[in-house]
Amino acid sequence: MANFMTTFGIWLAAFFTLSIFSFLYKDNPFYKFAEQVFVGLSASYWLVYTIYNILIPNLFNKLGTDFRGNLILLIPMILGILMLLRMVPKLQWLSRYPLALMIGTSAAMSMLLSFKSDFLSQMAATMVNPFSFSSPVDIVGTILMIVGTLCGVFFFYFSKKQEGFFKVPSKIGIWFLMVSFGASFGYTVMARISLLIGRLDFLLRDWLHIIK
Repeated sequence: MANFMTTFGIWLAAFFTLSIFSFLYKDNPFYKFAEQVFVGLSASYWLVYTIYNILIPNLFNKLGTDFRGNLILLIPMILGILMLLRMVPKLQWLSRYPLALMIGTSAAMSMLLSFKSDFLSQMAATMVNPFSFSSPVDIVGTILMIVGTLCGVFFFYFSKKQEGFFKVPSKIGIWFLMVSFGASFGYTVMARISLLIGRLDFLLRDWLHIIK
């Protein structure tokens, strides 16, 4: 029975893998079916995960053991219930309040984290003496980071027309930005290629047994 379930699982995974790959030819029913199954499984997985790993231990268990001491938890519970009213046409306007609160809080937290990680950390990284390092590689790398940061920021300075001397740091900033975007894009491509290699390895090794 165990061998049958293992074999069935491998063939099922191969079917869905080939169904996703079939989109490379054109949009077809097999791809749509696999896509909908993937979306449905993902939604159901996160629903079960949220119930058993977030709601039960952090809400229901705490309210059941110490209701008076955890009255503050009734606020997110009520907001969550109001958000579910989105499915009731006559009461869906009530879901706007928890959604607005969630979006505003998420935006504020993201802005704060971005400010700390992207702005303050970058400023702190450029406020160093590059010649304090002993390694030539560290010295050159620090100088490039300082020049790239300053020129990249100068590129977005639009209060004065960038011509003449002011055009030079702007051009340097463009080159640094292009290198940064290219590295990010290359990292994304390599990540996708890694996923492709993993699926091809599964098809050739576990399913067809062509390679060992």
